[in-house]
Amino acid sequence: MIGAFLRERFAWILFFLAAQGLGLLLAFLDETLAFSSMLYFSVITLVAFLLFLAIRYKIETAFYRKLKDRSSDTDLTSLPEASLPMEQVVEETMTEELQRLKGKASQLQKETEEEKDEMMAWIHEVKTPLTTMNLIIQQVEDSRLKQSLKYEWLRIHLLLEQQLHQKRMPFMENDLYVETVDLKPLLLNEIKTLQSWCMQKGVGIDLNLKETEVLTDAKWVTFLIRQLLTNAVKYSEHSDLHISSTIRNDQVTLHVSDKGRGIDPKDFPRIFEKGFTSTVHHDDAHSTGMGLYLASKVAKVLKVDLKIESQPREGTTASLTFPKANEFTQLRGM
Repeated sequence: MIGAFLRERFAWILFFLAAQGLGLLLAFLDETLAFSSMLYFSVITLVAFLLFLAIRYKIETAFYRKLKDRSSDTDLTSLPEASLPMEQVVEETMTEELQRLKGKASQLQKETEEEKDEMMAWIHEVKTPLTTMNLIIQQVEDSRLKQSLKYEWLRIHLLLEQQLHQKRMPFMENDLYVETVDLKPLLLNEIKTLQSWCMQKGVGIDLNLKETEVLTDAKWVTFLIRQLLTNAVKYSEHSDLHISSTIRNDQVTLHVSDKGRGIDPKDFPRIFEKGFTSTVHHDDAHSTGMGLYLASKVAKVLKVDLKIESQPREGTTASLTFPKANEFTQLRGM
């Protein structure tokens, strides 16, 4: 702060020193003026000037020190009180700008809420004809046509569910209900949902669970597992998925392994980024870059440790390590 204060007043300091130097030069050149007296006067005024600078530094920087230490928010009451005219100009400008920003933020929040409500209402409206469509598909006698229709229906269903959960995600913490969840029926239901897709791609699923009960939110962990399963099926062809669970140090870990194309090592730092697909398979139209991004966001709130291990052309293993019971003390209070 002192450096900024001196730089701002550099012209004044330079002017004072130049005036002092000019006075000493005149005393040196003019014999009628006592040089020692002028030198004494210069020393006295220099000391007074330094004292003046020190006092003005304390007075003039008090407002700006408080402004610098102020937290970055839009709370107008946190603005320091101005005492000097230029400080009042700064205070008035900041107040007007903060009020404008608060109004704009409020308007944007309102528009976002309206958009979210409209989107969620639309998704729920679409679910009705989608359910009817599923019932109609069940009546189709041609097995090949039926399987193709079920696959396309499943794609729409999964995209709608993903969009619905994505819109709810900013308010996810208000929607949590932590309880003991049995993973087996949850997994079996998801496998059944993906059955038509698996059949079309020739993908089998091997389920081997040593431990099935975990503390988590059933709805959101279902969504989390669904993202991993759909990713595994999407990038697999004529191979088996292996779903297993282990327990270590009182923590259950769920593993979802596939024998698909795998992930290139140079892509690993970006696999959880929103919209990132791949640098190697960049032209894959089926990749959305949302699955692992959404999975990582949900896992963070659920306090689940999500890890991905992969080798190109060998497959990928996604692991979910669930927290211990005592780690949910804070989460239960949400």
